[in-house]
Amino acid sequence: MASNVLLLQGPMGPFFRRLAKDLRESGSIVHKINLNAGDHFFFDDENSADYTGTIESWPNYLKQHLIDRKVDAIYLFGDERSYHRAAHKVAQALAIDVYVFEEGYLRPHYITLEKDGVNGRSSIPRTPEAYEGFDKQSAKQAVPPPVSTPYSFCHMAGFATLYYLAGWLGSKKFPHYVHHRPFGPFTEMGIWLRAAFRKYYYRIRERHVLQKLTSQHSKQFFLAPLQVHNDAQIKTWSSVPSAAAFIRRIVSSFSKHAPEDSLLVIKHHPLDRGYSDYTRLINKLACKFNCKERVIYVHDLHLPTLLNHAKGTVLLNSTVGISSILHGTPVKTSGHAVYNMEGMTFQGKMMEFWKTPGEIDHKLNQRFRNYLITKNQINGNFYRRTPNFKSHTGIDIQHLSKLIQTSSEAPQAKKAARTIPTLTITASPAAVTNNIQPPPFGLTPVETGALLQQANHGQATARKL
Repeated sequence: MASNVLLLQGPMGPFFRRLAKDLRESGSIVHKINLNAGDHFFFDDENSADYTGTIESWPNYLKQHLIDRKVDAIYLFGDERSYHRAAHKVAQALAIDVYVFEEGYLRPHYITLEKDGVNGRSSIPRTPEAYEGFDKQSAKQAVPPPVSTPYSFCHMAGFATLYYLAGWLGSKKFPHYVHHRPFGPFTEMGIWLRAAFRKYYYRIRERHVLQKLTSQHSKQFFLAPLQVHNDAQIKTWSSVPSAAAFIRRIVSSFSKHAPEDSLLVIKHHPLDRGYSDYTRLINKLACKFNCKERVIYVHDLHLPTLLNHAKGTVLLNSTVGISSILHGTPVKTSGHAVYNMEGMTFQGKMMEFWKTPGEIDHKLNQRFRNYLITKNQINGNFYRRTPNFKSHTGIDIQHLSKLIQTSSEAPQAKKAARTIPTLTITASPAAVTNNIQPPPFGLTPVETGALLQQANHGQATARKL
């Protein structure tokens, strides 16, 4: 395992602080950079540093930080954040390994750790031949069956509240920070309260829907599980720009090509419950395409039960696709997904999927799951420690160490440190209008908006002076 480690942003909560303890006990020197007061609240020790500069200056600051501390590995959570994308480019130029945490590909009992990137940036093979050696017996010898992880939603919600509150209270210390999502505690609190209300409201409203789907309409409906509205995997790795655009596509295609006795069940993402509601959009589209009686919009129905009774699953690139395949329900993706390959998902056009969704190669699926468990899945949870593991993080830290060791680059592939290349992007029209110099890496729409707000505030202050 690396001897000098740098932690950037982790999951909201104490996971990275606990991870630092585990890494230090294994002999590593662990450093941390905090980008906002929420990061600082959950990780503040003698080896942590607070970055209070601009997003434009971040790459040069990080480069010097890595060189001064002789860092040989970076750990981060979420590789699509602008700070993290820039960090990856800097690390690559300095021949420093980057390890990315993400929610598990196999849920709920795993988290993901991959070298260089996850999801669309993952190095997971996309050809069936790559999994021929991962039979059931070999995988069992490498990794035992997972220990069940405890329910963690309340812990996650509590940590999120503390994180956003601390970020707001300490915002003056980090005046230039640009978050990848709206960053305000009261806004978030309102969203969580709305989510709680909607959870129980839809539980009552939809209490008879599941029974009808699993009896009268079993194997006669297609399931379309939505992703959260601001999922980076939609914006970066799918064929549509938003969840709403995906809804428009599937309702249109379903109305034109699906058998007349079939239904389309669109399921809202549970973590997006407080942020968005597509009732009006779906009703409008269903009326437009004359399929109102055949399109059902649900929120809190039991996902595994739906998958067991669905005729097929259509989605962008959600890991629900992996669960659907496990339940034997054919899948059609509309984006870059780690499991999208011949034998696992339908490879034809969506218009064909409604009529002949095809079959799943269950042996390939088992080998694929064995590969994931062996190569990048860690038994545990980011937000609540699993009692069976005695590590500070409450995850299978021994398997984490094994993943780090086995994912090291081959000697011939190791690149010498080189000069950091010039990184440029095209400024957005709004940025040009406001005379803002774009940072040397792309920004999400939310990040661009935050940057514009900072610039406008600075210009207003200058005018007053």
